[in-house]
Amino acid sequence: MSSQYYVPPTSKWPIIAVVVLGLTAVGAGSLMSYGSGLPFLLAGLVGIAFVMYGWFRDVVNESMGGLYDAQMDRSFRQGMGWFIFSEVMFFAAFFGALFYIRVFALPWLDGQGAKGITALLWPDFTASWPLMNTPDPSIGGPNAVINPWTLPLINTLLLVSSSVTLTVAHHALKEGNRPKLTQWLIVTLALGFVFLVIQGIEYVEAWTQLGLTLQAGIYGSTFFLLTGFHGVHVTIGAIVLLVMLLRIRRGHFSANQHFAFEAGAWYWHFVDVVWIGLFLFVYVF
Repeated sequence: MSSQYYVPPTSKWPIIAVVVLGLTAVGAGSLMSYGSGLPFLLAGLVGIAFVMYGWFRDVVNESMGGLYDAQMDRSFRQGMGWFIFSEVMFFAAFFGALFYIRVFALPWLDGQGAKGITALLWPDFTASWPLMNTPDPSIGGPNAVINPWTLPLINTLLLVSSSVTLTVAHHALKEGNRPKLTQWLIVTLALGFVFLVIQGIEYVEAWTQLGLTLQAGIYGSTFFLLTGFHGVHVTIGAIVLLVMLLRIRRGHFSANQHFAFEAGAWYWHFVDVVWIGLFLFVYVF
């Protein structure tokens, strides 16, 4: 580890990341709104993969080159802490929208509360959640909702189990037991992969059999917004853990110096905690 604080050279990756994220957002928005924009979305996703590969490569080379010192390690920890805090706020906004709709907006439209006069807009509307019958008859709700005690429960058990297996792998790294570390990290990745497959099956069932789509009123919108963005985070977390596995196979990390692995574990545990909130407030209650 270097005895001097390392100042990285000017990096091209942040500006490239901004461009490809913009392409992804424009493509996804156009695809959902107008049925077009797929080329932009694909270009953005390929660009994100390129940025992740290049940025990861540069940081790994700097780390393995012995350029980082204790102060840099503290900087990484603070940066990761702030990043996860920003992700907490990201999902807090989505959960806030869900609670606002359920606690305030729908009761107001049903004549309750301080703004109950809004019931004059749709006098025949009766508030309920999940919202099967929307206030405006021209906007249809879902035909049915997903039973939380089937696929969602399985996915909950998978993610909770993955946090346990990742913790076992982390302890194995601290003990210097690399075979055990590799084994349990592979198990964690397998659990995450199965989670994504089951979520895909759930989406197909919801869209084709239950009428639960993005056009199925506010319930459909909030369902796919919350669970979809969480699925993206699981995918990103799995990619990070896969990179950690590849680095471990190449002999990287030691019992005392392995913050990259630790940061990936922080992120994965955060994603798991968010899913528990989703399971309770999107599927169960």
